[in-house]
Parts: sequence; structure tokens; C-alpha cells
Amino acid sequence: MPTETRANELATTESDRFPVIADPRPDDEVWPDMIWPVPTGTVLSGKAVELTAIDPAADADALFAALDHERAWAHVPWRPTDPRQFEDSLRQRHSQDDWHIWIVRTRVELGGLPAGSIVGVTAYLEARPRDAGLEIGFTLYTPSVWGSAVNPEAKLLLLEYAFETLKVGRVQLKTDVRNHRSQQAIARLGARYEGTLRRQFRRGDGTVRDSVLFSIIAEEWPEVRARLANRTGRT
Repeated sequence: MPTETRANELATTESDRFPVIADPRPDDEVWPDMIWPVPTGTVLSGKAVELTAIDPAADADALFAALDHERAWAHVPWRPTDPRQFEDSLRQRHSQDDWHIWIVRTRVELGGLPAGSIVGVTAYLEARPRDAGLEIGFTLYTPSVWGSAVNPEAKLLLLEYAFETLKVGRVQLKTDVRNHRSQQAIARLGARYEGTLRRQFRRGDGTVRDSVLFSIIAEEWPEVRARLANRTGRT
């Protein structure tokens, strides 16, 4: 084989190689054990919202009414048709070992709703105690509180509890590639875009969605916390 041809083939092979990723923590220390499940009776309280563990039987009706808007379910794979169906779904998720569902209530008047109103739901899911990781998702709010203090403060409370109490090392968040509003909201938290999970799962209309994946890790948490504290007026 001519020397020039061989050199060209080698150059092409080298250019096709995956650029290996360096270990960002080559001298990593043993991570402490993650606490899971969330202890019974845990309440996360901020200035604007309070998060409590869901009681499907007691909360399904009010939550269904709060979320009874097309916009609230636009990028969710499945929408319940009535409170009982919603209760069954919540009960099923609530029973899973790797889920913890939170009801979001207002502590002050927001979006024209009085203090104490149920305005949404969110969850820890896919908790992996062995690997000290979990996801924040299943987040739905009534549209009247979109753009208010509800989401940033709820995320601050959830992230703070995850990193500082549960001893999580990684929190991930993902959303439909078509949900531009959610992507922007997650990015504003300070979460880092990791990639897109292609054809991840089926939407309610039968199409298959790509999911945009973000994460926050323990090393980034102090900066993210400062950003969220500034947004929410936390001192």
C-alpha cells in the first residue's frame, strides 16, 4: 500500500475516534450514604409555598381542579379524565419505592388565589440511594401561577433538601423537546444541559418524544443555591 494512502487512512481513522472524557474527580472521596425514603411528616416551607407529601385520597379532587387546564397538561404523556382516575394514578406513583410526591400549596395570595391553595404537584422520582441520585419531575402548576415565585421557590426547597439533607450528589431534570418554556425555566435554575434522550417515550397523542436532559451536581449546588436565593429573596 502506498505510503500516502496509508497515511490518509490513518488520519481518517483518528478523526473518527470519540474524544475521550477526562475524569473530573480523579481523587474523588467516598460519598456519604444517601437518605431515602423521605421521612414521614417532612414539610418544606418557604415564603411563598409549602410542600407536603401527597395524600392521594385527600388531595386528588383539589389538585385535579387546580390543574384542569389544557395548558397545564400540554407536554405530559397522559391526562386524567376525572378526579378518581387521577387519584388512582397518584396512588400508584405514591406506592413506588423510588418516588416521593409533593403537593404545592401557597403560603400567600398568588395568581389571584388565596393563601393555602393547592396550585400544583411535583416529585422526587427515580431515586437511586446506592448512587446518591434522583430526578425532580412530574411538575405541574395551575397556569395562574406560571412566572410567579412558585416554581423557583419550590425548586430551591427541593434542591436544598436533596443536597443538604438527603445527601444527594446528583439531581437531574428533563422535559419534552417541544416544551420550550420548561427548558428555559430549568436552565434559569442553573442546571446544566447534558444532552437529548432521543425517542425516549410516547406522548399521549401517540408520537414519541425526545427529552432534553439537565442536571445539577453537588459541586455546583452552592452557586445554584445563591442564584435561586437571589431570585426568591432568600437571605
